[in-house]
Amino acid sequence: MDVDRNNTDADIAKDLNVDEKILSGILLFLKRNKLTKTESAFCEELRKDSQSLHAKAVLDSNSNDKEADFANLLSVYNSDANPENYRSFYSSLQDFIYSSLDPYKYELAQVMFPIFVHLYLEMIYKGRQDLARTFLKKFGPTQEDYYQEDINRLKTINSKEDMLRNEIIKDFRTSDFVVKMSRDSNQKLKDFLTENNLNLLLNIINQSLYIEVISGYPRPKSEISQSAGGLTGEARHDANKAKVQYGIPKEFDISALLDIENDSEEDDDKRTKKKKSKKDAGSAAKRKKVGNNPNAPPPDRVRFPEMRESDIALRDGAVKEMLTRTHSKSPSICFYTLFRVPKGLTCVTLSEDSTRLCLAYEDCSIHIRSISPKKLRPVKSATDLALVNKEAEDVMERIMDDKAATETRQFIGHSGPVYAISMNPEGTFLLSASEDGTSKFILRTNFYVITVDLTDFSFLVRLWSLHTFTCIVCFKGHAYPVWDVKFSPRGYYFVSGSHDRTARLWATDNIQPLRVFVGHLSDVDCVQFHPNCNYIATGSSDRSCRLWDIPTGKCVRLFTGHKAMVSCLTFSIDGRYLISGGYDKVVFIWDLRNGTVVNHLNAHFGAIYSVNLNRDGNILASGGEDYSIRLWNLKKIINKYEETINIEIKEEKSESAPEENYLIDSYMTKQTPVVAVHFTRQNFLIGVGAFTSEN
Repeated sequence: MDVDRNNTDADIAKDLNVDEKILSGILLFLKRNKLTKTESAFCEELRKDSQSLHAKAVLDSNSNDKEADFANLLSVYNSDANPENYRSFYSSLQDFIYSSLDPYKYELAQVMFPIFVHLYLEMIYKGRQDLARTFLKKFGPTQEDYYQEDINRLKTINSKEDMLRNEIIKDFRTSDFVVKMSRDSNQKLKDFLTENNLNLLLNIINQSLYIEVISGYPRPKSEISQSAGGLTGEARHDANKAKVQYGIPKEFDISALLDIENDSEEDDDKRTKKKKSKKDAGSAAKRKKVGNNPNAPPPDRVRFPEMRESDIALRDGAVKEMLTRTHSKSPSICFYTLFRVPKGLTCVTLSEDSTRLCLAYEDCSIHIRSISPKKLRPVKSATDLALVNKEAEDVMERIMDDKAATETRQFIGHSGPVYAISMNPEGTFLLSASEDGTSKFILRTNFYVITVDLTDFSFLVRLWSLHTFTCIVCFKGHAYPVWDVKFSPRGYYFVSGSHDRTARLWATDNIQPLRVFVGHLSDVDCVQFHPNCNYIATGSSDRSCRLWDIPTGKCVRLFTGHKAMVSCLTFSIDGRYLISGGYDKVVFIWDLRNGTVVNHLNAHFGAIYSVNLNRDGNILASGGEDYSIRLWNLKKIINKYEETINIEIKEEKSESAPEENYLIDSYMTKQTPVVAVHFTRQNFLIGVGAFTSEN
């Protein structure tokens, strides 16, 4: 950061109020974007200018802000208890929970981690780092495995200043840890704390925990395990009360279009040389009518550009191609293995028609390859385009240069590892998200010329043309690296997720984000559009999944249950179910209508990188770090779940059927992690991964 003295003291006095507001705004900007080094350098320059009244005012304001932050911190950790006793307090609570009867033990155990964190922080705040480290060493290993990463972050906190800067601590201070338990379990906990004069623990529960009392018997361990694991506990009941219009409007429902095509083919087969009677024609027309889905939103709730004739022709072609799909229980699989990848394969995507394979690497490059006989053709030069008849019906074919066609193309432009790529349904555009960002901006005031280095501030999503094979737009907005990006099923809109904890909605014709979805407590690692394009799903390192309503920007569903980062998402064909895979080696299936978990599938031995459904929606494929592709009978899972709901047998609802009953088959590779799985229109499964040698 460079600061230059430009004006006289008379000029400063004249614009005192304006300069003070500008400098305060700059300081606030640096704080919000966590540019701590630049903030420190900026404050140091202000201190050097001791004669400037507005510089002194800004520094005083900054000092007051810090005092206010400490005051807020004190309001949480202001007990009169002696830190010497915290270890015995927690040990008493632990003994009580472990000695409780099994029906209550598992519900009561949920309060152990948040109380452990707050006791540790209170010892740090009171300057007893020695006691805090001893406390952490004794009770840290007794916490659940999925909290160990959070505990490792706690080890970095050694002062009150660290508490203000640490993101996890901010989450614990601003968000209540949600614990669900039965009335009996809650009463037993309160009675124990009251009888043993553990007022400190009781105050922590009242101030920093949200205990949601549920009716009925205590929940069994299996049911608690399905929803526990979030950074701030489970989802509140009111978090999933909003209505979700998960249906697909008939105009865009591929299943309905397939039914119509099937009916048309049946009519063609039944036709004879004689003219059909009016009665037969009427019955055929009746069959072709598709009723409105009562669970679907209005078609124009999210506005899209009108479909062009070429887009309609592509959709009709896709429907006809899907009519030839197979319906076998176990699909054929083709696996693409990449060898000699020194820089590391980061992500893979395939075009909707499964003719092109796109690969991204840590060396900032993107490669696209044709996996069909049809090569990659660029647009002709400007001279040759001038000779093309633009009124011809096949003008899109005439503008392509067959002589320059190749099997592979490379995109160069990013300056950091490329973490995500996505192609639009028409196959005309490619999105890429990376770690690279803009370089700097210069802000001038009457007194200072300030250059702030923003290499780590505004990060890019690039839009590439698959006709010219060049970058045509850079979308700037995220404050940290972008981990994922996805086109909507109808193109035009796309969504990105970032390390800055937000997901953002964009349109290809607007360089500014249309929506910013804020609510996750950690990185947004994966994003996915709902099939009806009215909702966006996000998965995060806070071990939760959220569903966002695009028109309102509100979070309408919150799902907890994953025990590690959520890495991949997909939706069922009818839009009712969300499927997520994570680094906890588990696939979860969620019901958007009720906001509940349908089932969780355990068979992988490593992180899950990709999940995908076949075109019928009844087979789920998952692939990951354990060198395997696993196929699941999703239709059987859904049927069992709906049967349980319909007959309302609570005992069966809480105890899931064994996961191995749903596993159709497993396919192992030779030391090749499965980065992506993809079903073609004919239900042919494609897998992609990079070979990892033993060395």
